Amino acid sequence: MRAAPTILHLDMDAFYASAEQAAKPSLRGKPVVVGGLGPRGVVATASYEARRFGVHSAMPMAQARRLAPNAAYLVPRFTLYRSVSDQVMELLGRLSPLVEPLSLDEAFVDLEAGDMADDTASALEIGRQLREAIEAVTGLSGSVGLAGSKMLAKIASEEAKPDGIRLIAPGTEREHLAPMPVRTLPGVGPATADHLRRAGMTTVDDLAEAGEAELIRLLGKAHGASLHRMAIGLDDRPVVAERDAKSVSVEDTFDMDLHDRVRVRTEVERLADRCVQRLRGAGRSGRTVVLKVRRYDFSTLTRSETLRGPTDDPAVVREAAARLLESVDTTGGVRLLGVGVTGLADFTQEDLFAQAAGERAAAVPPEDAGARPQDDTGGRERPAEPEPGQPGPDDAEQLAARRWPAGHDVSHEAHGHGWVQGSGVGRVTVRFEEPGSPPGRVRTFRVDDPALRAAEPLPLVRDAPDYSSWPASRPKSRSGAGSPGAASRP
Repeated sequence: MRAAPTILHLDMDAFYASAEQAAKPSLRGKPVVVGGLGPRGVVATASYEARRFGVHSAMPMAQARRLAPNAAYLVPRFTLYRSVSDQVMELLGRLSPLVEPLSLDEAFVDLEAGDMADDTASALEIGRQLREAIEAVTGLSGSVGLAGSKMLAKIASEEAKPDGIRLIAPGTEREHLAPMPVRTLPGVGPATADHLRRAGMTTVDDLAEAGEAELIRLLGKAHGASLHRMAIGLDDRPVVAERDAKSVSVEDTFDMDLHDRVRVRTEVERLADRCVQRLRGAGRSGRTVVLKVRRYDFSTLTRSETLRGPTDDPAVVREAAARLLESVDTTGGVRLLGVGVTGLADFTQEDLFAQAAGERAAAVPPEDAGARPQDDTGGRERPAEPEPGQPGPDDAEQLAARRWPAGHDVSHEAHGHGWVQGSGVGRVTVRFEEPGSPPGRVRTFRVDDPALRAAEPLPLVRDAPDYSSWPASRPKSRSGAGSPGAASRP
């Protein structure tokens, strides 16, 4: 535990939904829900306007639609979220060499390691400056918690939401934690909380009063001892700089089970391409390709193949994933597919593509060497959709939804930049507006309109101020900083 509140926790407010509201002027101040839109989809993030109806993260999307039928329901745009996250993490990196990202929108920062704060006043001031910088650069708000430990800093940022700053003064940890429910503490999930409730412990103070020995008896030595230390406010976990990822993977859950083997293979190859895009975006390569298949009965199978060396070649990953698929029985239907790459490295094996090409050539009999199977791409990009006429009507609707996902960016030759409000029955509805513009007009097109095409997200803030030299030095505390224990908002 530290004697000064120099551990900062930043949590962006309703990140995905807030980014969508900033990008789409017509949605500002309105309920927005981001997540999988099919019958099996779940909520990733709900705006604060949607939360008033009871919608929350991890809720089934069907339930969210019942609670908030008039909300805007959007498919996530991770390209945009990663771009904004990079801007936020760059600002955090200017405060300290020790930044520990927990997700795209959440991170710990050790202000002491960056010589940015050593007391309450300087910690509060850098927290305020950080929030101002984030809003200026991204147009979004974030909540900041400050404390002498990671656990308390995270609790403080949760108390500061939305759009606030909260400091828990060192020395007040146990008093602050005492009335909170046991699930406030890290590592206490529903099962552990229920076990503790049956033992008569519902608050953190109950855990502290029970003593370490009793918690060890109930939960085991490691968990019991750790929980008791946290209950009395002790948390010595350091802020650890970002660790290397051990794998890169992508997966999709389908609205209806896939039965057509050609469609299943097409989806596997599409996922392989997405996986390689992420792999290359991280500047990495990998040696082992992993296929995940969840079948109609919820049984989940994984298959893996280790290559001769690390690769980031989409053709190699596609072919390995396709080979793995051959060993999986999908006749009953497939509800989820995933492709991943493990054994990451910072280099590639240059001759792997030649190796893969040689293996393909060896598999073709000499008399047929001039002809390729109809579905062989030869390393070229494979179209995302099956050939016309193969899928049934339901598949055609799914493919249209995949081509024009709700909320994603489009560009029209005559109308400019916009976003998809919805698609179906061979039509796609688009609202033409940009970040910073007034709410735009809505128009409907055929899904195959040649003038309409997918587009990249636009920056949320144009002409953002230059923060390349921020902060110039340790901030000076403002006079009249107010009570360090109170949450403050602009």
